[in-house]
Amino acid sequence: MLQVNSVSKQELEQAISDFMLELGIPAHLRGYQYLRSAVSMCAENMELVGSVTKLLYPDLAKLYQTTDQKIERAIRNAIEVSWERGNSELFEELFGYCNGNGYSRPTNSEYIATVADYIRLKYELL
Repeated sequence: MLQVNSVSKQELEQAISDFMLELGIPAHLRGYQYLRSAVSMCAENMELVGSVTKLLYPDLAKLYQTTDQKIERAIRNAIEVSWERGNSELFEELFGYCNGNGYSRPTNSEYIATVADYIRLKYELL
């Protein structure tokens, strides 16, 4: 479906996975899978970022046959884990702040939007 600038859907998914692992999100968490799909969907359509609870979570819930509340909680947990244990230099570069500075973690929407925007810019998915 998405073949922009010779980047296949599979290559995009791999890039998102690699980046999430770099951020410190363990692949065994349920939220990892949900977050990877959320970032991929938002990278393709940034309008979803503005409607995370109204559009994105329900779409993910249908895709994974669960509830949007479970999607939200699993993503929040994955972000919390990466915030506590992840690469603080990369967080500083991406978000402008990190756990080491005493800041609280980014919200689900901030995290998804920032990572999706990074992927869009890196792979020129405009």
